[in-house]
Amino acid sequence: MAKTYFIAGTDTEVGKTYVSAALLSAAAEAGLQTAAVKPVASGCEHTDDGLRNEDALLLQEAMTLKLPYQQVNPFALEPAIAPHIAAAEVGKQLNVARMAGVCRGVMSAGADLVLIEGAGGWRTPLGPRSFLSQLPRELNLPVILVVGMQLGCINHALLTVEAIRRDGLPLVGWVANFVRGEGMARAEENLHTLKALLPAPLLGSLPFDSAANYRNAAQYLDVDGLIAQADH
Repeated sequence: MAKTYFIAGTDTEVGKTYVSAALLSAAAEAGLQTAAVKPVASGCEHTDDGLRNEDALLLQEAMTLKLPYQQVNPFALEPAIAPHIAAAEVGKQLNVARMAGVCRGVMSAGADLVLIEGAGGWRTPLGPRSFLSQLPRELNLPVILVVGMQLGCINHALLTVEAIRRDGLPLVGWVANFVRGEGMARAEENLHTLKALLPAPLLGSLPFDSAANYRNAAQYLDVDGLIAQADH
């Protein structure tokens, strides 16, 4: 069974897919076979092949295993809104058990490293009484947190880590992703504060890149520990 990590974010639009693709690229450069799952994605577009999500397609491009799109993104929703609202609008139910089944299938497909990327923040609702955070709990996955480096990120990061740990899952690392082209006021001071307060190592600090080139971003990540675990 592949070493698997859940990629969580402090919010939506903090670069979870960008970071996931960079992690996959770094692992591939180290000679590992990789795979990824985006269990639920809203904002999908109609194509000749069906609904497709740009984040899921990027993961499919970055990973080394060749898996069908439906295995990478089992719940594809067209409306670009919160997944539970999008699902209700199109008459679908977002089922954690089914998501977990798809993830287990990918985890046993022959990769050394598998990343499962969340949607939005940690407590993204899937329905009236279910949340996406139930998926990593069901699979008992260690978590990597993507922190979008912008005003308010310290509070968002600390609250997210509290929720992760309350759910009984380990935080094994975090990535600082600078998401704004104009930069962040007192960036180094904020980064220092997060390093002091978060109970896991900083895996890398990604500078803003308007092209969002994940292969270039891979050079800023220190993933030796994750890769070593996946390699044994």
